[in-house]
Amino acid sequence: MAIVHTSEIKFKVGLDENRVPEEISWNAEDGGITNEASKAIMLSVWDHKQKDTLRMDLWTKDMPVDEMKQFFHQTLVSMSNTFERATNDEKMSATMRDFCDYFAEKLELIKK
Repeated sequence: MAIVHTSEIKFKVGLDENRVPEEISWNAEDGGITNEASKAIMLSVWDHKQKDTLRMDLWTKDMPVDEMKQFFHQTLVSMSNTFERATNDEKMSATMRDFCDYFAEKLELIKK
């Protein structure tokens, strides 16, 4: 198949004098996102040649710790769902979601 359309997602990171993120914003025109502020990014890219994952994890210095914990939890839940869609491995996906529940409980994100 030939590529008939391309789409871009752009991140802009404002750094302080020590190159620590102060501001993060992103654009995804096809998704209707324009200069949307964010406090954190987790990006994974698969290097198929090296069979390795390249990662970029950034957060602003004013990202609250409680929000970071929630961000991690939601990311783990999303990864569990994506894993199931990508592999159809229902058993491992359920195990991953069990871990997400445990993670949330230990961080007291979900009240008992």
